[in-house]
Amino acid sequence: MAPETGSDALSASSAATYALRYVGELITSEPTSVTSVEPADDDGWLVEVEVLEERRIPSSADMLALYEVELDPDGALLAYRRTKRYSRGRAGTGNGVS
Repeated sequence: MAPETGSDALSASSAATYALRYVGELITSEPTSVTSVEPADDDGWLVEVEVLEERRIPSSADMLALYEVELDPDGALLAYRRTKRYSRGRAGTGNGVS
């Protein structure tokens, strides 16, 4: 799935694509979007993926989560973790709600 070692540097766009794919393979919930991509300290990438964890009625009550995905410079998965869980209507940023 990841590019071959020694290939050209992985772009932010490719890192986002790989992160979505990895999250989709590792959890049973549906990844919906990439919310951030940034270079990691070790020349890899940190990608934040939003996931729909529970569908509810009305949809404004859906439960979402943010997952942080760490990729190496070649796009291989190093780590992933859920960093936040929230209802769709309460998605504020930086408030530390998990």
